[in-house]
Amino acid sequence: MSRIGLACALFLAACAAKAPVATAFRAEGSPIWSAAAFQPAEAAGTWRQVATFQAEGASCRAGSVVLTPEAGGLRMEGTLCLAGVARNVSGLAPVTGPGRLRVAGEDWWILWVDTGYRTLAIGTPSGRFGLLLDRGAIPADRMQAAREIFDFNGYRTAAMTAL
Repeated sequence: MSRIGLACALFLAACAAKAPVATAFRAEGSPIWSAAAFQPAEAAGTWRQVATFQAEGASCRAGSVVLTPEAGGLRMEGTLCLAGVARNVSGLAPVTGPGRLRVAGEDWWILWVDTGYRTLAIGTPSGRFGLLLDRGAIPADRMQAAREIFDFNGYRTAAMTAL
C-alpha cells in the first residue's frame, strides 16, 4: 500500500464514529428480584421518566410512556432515556413472569412499584439500563425508596441520574 493510501486509511479510521461502549449498571452475578405482586392493569396511564442510569457524560431528556393493559401484556407507546440514549418504545410487551415483561426482545423487570401505583422502578437482569417512572413529580421519600431498591438489586446507584 502506498504512503498516501495508508495515510487515507488511517485518516478515515480516525474519523469513523466510535460505537458506544456497552455499560452494565449492576454488578454481574448479583441477585435481582422482580415485584411478584405487580398488576399490569394497575399500571394503565401516562408515566413520566424521573430518573435513569447513564454513563458519565451521557445525557438525554426525560421521556414518558403510556401503558395500556391488553391480553397478555402491556402496550407501551413513548420515548424513554435508556442508558443515556433516547429510544422509542412502541408495541405490546408480553408478561413473561411475575413483574416481568419482554420489550423488544429484552427482559424488563419491575423491581418495585409503590402501593398507590405512583412510582415504578424498572431494571434489566443484564444491568444494561434502569429507569424510574412516576405519574407526576416524585417526592423525595419515593426517590430514596427507589434508590434503595436499585441498590438492593445490585445497581451502582452513583450512576442514577434524576431527570
